[in-house]
Amino acid sequence: MKSKIWLSSPHMGGTEMEYIQEAFDNNWVAPLGKNVDEFEIAIEQFLGNQSYVAALSSGTAALHLALAQLGVGYGDDVICQSFTFSASANPIKYLGANPVFVDSDPVNWNISPDFLEEAIQDRIKNHQKPKAVIVVHLYGMPAKMEEIMQICNRYEIPLIEDSAEALGSSYKRQMCGTFGTFAVLSFNGNKIITTSGGGALVAKSKMQKDKTIFLSTQARDQAPHYQHSEIGYNYRLSNISAGIGRGQMEVLAKRVDQRRGMNAFYHQIFSGNTAVDIFSEANSDFFSNHWLSAITINPESTSRSKEDLMATFAEENIETRPLWKPMHLQPVFENCAYYGENVAEDLFARGLCLPSGSNLSGDDKERIMEVINNFDFN
Repeated sequence: MKSKIWLSSPHMGGTEMEYIQEAFDNNWVAPLGKNVDEFEIAIEQFLGNQSYVAALSSGTAALHLALAQLGVGYGDDVICQSFTFSASANPIKYLGANPVFVDSDPVNWNISPDFLEEAIQDRIKNHQKPKAVIVVHLYGMPAKMEEIMQICNRYEIPLIEDSAEALGSSYKRQMCGTFGTFAVLSFNGNKIITTSGGGALVAKSKMQKDKTIFLSTQARDQAPHYQHSEIGYNYRLSNISAGIGRGQMEVLAKRVDQRRGMNAFYHQIFSGNTAVDIFSEANSDFFSNHWLSAITINPESTSRSKEDLMATFAEENIETRPLWKPMHLQPVFENCAYYGENVAEDLFARGLCLPSGSNLSGDDKERIMEVINNFDFN
C-alpha cells in the first residue's frame, strides 16, 4: 500500500527537543516554568497590539474561560457562527447558556454581518440581549472584522475571536486574535503550529491574563493554606508542551508561507476548471494563513460530487475531509435558535478540505496532482 498522505500533520522545526530537554534538566515538568513564560512572550510579540497571552491546555479551555470572565451563565444567550467545529459552541453549554447560531457569508464563509445583526435585534426585542458573540476565522480566513466589530460595539456586546485556525492570518494588516475582548488560539496536533495538545487565551490587559491564569490553576486564593473563593479549573499548559511551542514559534512565519504555498499549488492545478472553486481571499484586506485549503464543487459544471472525489483520493491513501457540518444541523444543538438561510448547509454539501500540510514532499504533491488530473469532472 502507498504511504499515507495526511490532511494536516505536525511539522517540527528542529529546536523543540532542546527546550524539552531544558525542562527535564531543571525538573520543571509541571504547568509552570520558563518554557511557559517564554512561549507566552513569543506569541505576544508575534501578535502585537498589546496582547496578553495565557497558555492553556486547549483552545476549548480558553474559550470556556473567556465566556466565564464575560459573566456568561445559566440561561444567557451567546451568538456563535454555525459553520464551525463543535469546540466553538460546546463551552457555551458548559456554562448552561444558550447557543444562538448564525449563518455564513457566502464568499467569506464566516459569520454573516447581516444575519448577526438580525439575530441581535431579534434577541433584544425578546428581552434576551446576547452576553457575547463568537466569531470564527474558518480555515485561517479572517472574518469581516470591521463590520462585525461595528455591530458588536453598536449593541455593546463583547466579541470573542475563535482564532484556533488563524494564527498568522490578518485583516487589514491587523493580526487575527487581536480584535475581540478575548481571542482563542489552538495548538492541537493538526494546527499550523502545535504543542501536541494545547491552546491559549489572548486578552487585552494584564489583569485579564492574570485572571485567566488564576482560574486555570484551580482559582487558589492568596493564602497560606488552600483556600478557594471561586470555582477554578485545571487548564494550564505544561512546561514540557510549552517547550514544543517555543520551537514551533521559531518557524511559524515559515509555516504560514508553506501553507499559503499549498493553496497556490491548488490554484495552479484547478486553473481553468469550472467544476471547482477554491476558497480564497476576497480582496487584499484579507490575508489567510490557509491552514487548510478548501474547495467547493460546482454542480452546474459537473455531475460529480465531493464524495466521488473523496473516494478517489481514499483509493490512493490520501486523506481529505468534508467541510464542517453546521452546528444548527447537529443533533446535540437541534433545539437552538438559528438565524440565516442555507449558506452553511450548501457549503457543507459541496465542500472538501484537501491535504494542506507544510511538510508535504514533492512526491506527495505529485500524487495529489495525479489524482486530480485523472479525475473525470464531466
